[in-house]
Amino acid sequence: MRKVRINNGQVGLVFSNNNYQRVITEGVYWFWWNETIYTYDKSKPFYSAVELNLLLRDQELAAMLQIVEVRDTEIVFQYENGNFKSVLTPGRYAFWKGVMNYTFTYIDLSKAEITEAVDANMLTRKEIAPYVRTFVVDPYEAGVLLVDGKFRQMLTTGIYYFWKNAIVVAVMKADLRQLQLEVAGQEILTKDKAALRVNFFAQYKVVDVMKALLDNKEHEKQLYILLQLALREYMGTLSLDELLEKKESVAQYVMNTIAEKATHLGVEIKDCGVRDVILPGEMKEIMNQVLVAQKKAEANVIMRREETASTRSLLNTAKLMEDNAMLFKLKEMEYVEKIADKINSISLSGGNQIIDQLKDIFVPAK
Repeated sequence: MRKVRINNGQVGLVFSNNNYQRVITEGVYWFWWNETIYTYDKSKPFYSAVELNLLLRDQELAAMLQIVEVRDTEIVFQYENGNFKSVLTPGRYAFWKGVMNYTFTYIDLSKAEITEAVDANMLTRKEIAPYVRTFVVDPYEAGVLLVDGKFRQMLTTGIYYFWKNAIVVAVMKADLRQLQLEVAGQEILTKDKAALRVNFFAQYKVVDVMKALLDNKEHEKQLYILLQLALREYMGTLSLDELLEKKESVAQYVMNTIAEKATHLGVEIKDCGVRDVILPGEMKEIMNQVLVAQKKAEANVIMRREETASTRSLLNTAKLMEDNAMLFKLKEMEYVEKIADKINSISLSGGNQIIDQLKDIFVPAK
């Protein structure tokens, strides 16, 4: 025979020829050599080397164990002394009573919504994350919850958790900030068949989330097409010169044209406008030539206008001098003064005749 001691906090299971016989608790025991004793720590979960159902036939052993049954559509959160320990998947589990305080939370995975009293911080633990779907709606967004393809509810800012199972859960989100849409490099023919490229922009905002996300597919692409068609419709009615002169009117026309259609998409147009009108290389050269010719013509007009004004001024001066001898002499003296500024010295010869001529110049006739 041999002696076996079972310490405090331990339990022993006695087997004879691999057949379960009985359970033993704290104490000293003597056994035959054909008997085998398995010792278990009551502070740890019970894992049996044989079929658990056979052991539970022993009423004494069954009373010492807490049995947890987890069905196929369930998981169970195991807590030890109030602290989370592990996740129990489908199966049967046994825990010793008396030493550890075990509690269990049953989770029904056959539904998507989390209705159990589970703290949100628990759902982010790495042990639980494989069973949870997480959706985030940012502060500038609004969301639409779809369950199995059907609308369930609107979602505001926050973090939303759902159990992961065969149920299809989707969250569609719309950005509620003011957005900008670029219609870039649009090739358009004007009324006079001039080919050009236009860059256009539109600022818009989602005002009806249900229309934008559920009633319309890819509302932004549809808005792009509306802008594109409105641009072609209006600019095709203008010649190149009219377009360049009325570029500001394009935005107003586009705004008025698509405003109502945009409401069906769940969006509101806030502003729009033409950013650039790009002409082909040959057209640029022609426009530059036209511009140069216009500027030359304007310069010629200005020169003729100034020449006419100068001639008219001379004519008026001549008439005044014709009627006033003193004014005529003053004008002569002015020119003599200008000539004298350029002469350093004057040599006179000829006697009184030259002096008399100078008098005639500077002294008006009486």
